[in-house]
Amino acid sequence: MPEPRLPDGLTSAPITADDLPAVAALLAAAEEVDRTGEHSSADDLADEWLNDLVDLHRDSRLVRAGDDVLGWATVIAPPTFRDAVSVYLEGRVHPAARGRGIGRALLAWQLERGGQVHAERHPEAPARLTASVPTSMPDAEALVRRAGLVASRWWHTLHRPLTDLPGRRDVPGVELVAFDPARDDEVRRVHNRAFTEHHGSSERDEASWQTMFTGAASFRPDLSVLALADGAVVAYVLTYVWESDTAATGRREAHFGQIGVVPEQRGRGLSKAVIAEALHRAAERDCQLAGLDVDSQNGSGALGLYEGLGFTTVHSRTSWVRELPAS
Repeated sequence: MPEPRLPDGLTSAPITADDLPAVAALLAAAEEVDRTGEHSSADDLADEWLNDLVDLHRDSRLVRAGDDVLGWATVIAPPTFRDAVSVYLEGRVHPAARGRGIGRALLAWQLERGGQVHAERHPEAPARLTASVPTSMPDAEALVRRAGLVASRWWHTLHRPLTDLPGRRDVPGVELVAFDPARDDEVRRVHNRAFTEHHGSSERDEASWQTMFTGAASFRPDLSVLALADGAVVAYVLTYVWESDTAATGRREAHFGQIGVVPEQRGRGLSKAVIAEALHRAAERDCQLAGLDVDSQNGSGALGLYEGLGFTTVHSRTSWVRELPAS
């Protein structure tokens, strides 16, 4: 098991549940400088990391100087994939501890550990080690570039206030309803069909679907929308609300995490219909803002669709990648 090669006087150990408040405090301090627009509480981190998909003991490291937490890093590979194994490298260094080589040591550990994860789980397939770096963090961008990672995709976070909303849309033969837990697995299978050709997507199994999406503490079924045709789901919006964001910004955001339409129903205006319905539901339930993320290279024209519905870009980030071949 590799360990970060840290400057003298610093130690590293796996992240534990007891460390989550300290990690959240580090992220809050970093956000004052980095301005990424992201706010995570200890509960948010627990929801993301304390589950069967993440092995914190092997795939995370926390850096300390005595009792002070100076940085952290994770290496997380969801269990399913299509063209390549996705291994996500995430982390942050406290602003007061930057410039000491901690970030460089953590990234080197992540790349080494990411290669091990690939070799342990799916060596028969290629892998993609990905660090998502906000454009508001130029020092982090320089760090990954020096490590040999290559800019691969560009992502935008879009917001729109929940005022002057587009009108609700009727699509002949289609009924718009709130998410029904009884349809959870049907929606999972529809999502898998909708994202077959989407870059970096994977065939979500039941466990990863529940852990990452509809079983998340932030998931709001009442703000999520399903489009039904002949009694079957043909399109959907899954919505999330993070109260840590509300506490930090003073505005409750309805985040549209997954939006999809089955291939045979495209071209009927279903995306606009489910998004417009989700906007109205959010406005009616004490949300002041709607948000979503989009791949700027998405060939479906999603960015133009969202901008046409009043969304504008507020943050951007770049996926920096190291490709590993199948062995």
